[in-house]
Amino acid sequence: MEITQEHKGPIEQIISEMECPKNFVCYKSGFENLSKIKLIAGGERIVCLEEEQLRCKFALFYGSLMLCQCPLRNYSARNFNM
Repeated sequence: MEITQEHKGPIEQIISEMECPKNFVCYKSGFENLSKIKLIAGGERIVCLEEEQLRCKFALFYGSLMLCQCPLRNYSARNFNM
């Protein structure tokens, strides 16, 4: 996926404000290498659907749901419908 100028600034801002244990592989792959998610609460929350993410530093468990708190993953989900 080609990242437009409209999105490049906000993405670079997010990246500058966070540490990623996966070295931003999602961004470097053009958002092709992403974990599977589901948007809930009218698109306000993201549920991670991958069991291997159990140890992810951005995982927040809420009952039986594993919510994704990664700012970059949240941006890609909301802006690119991924």
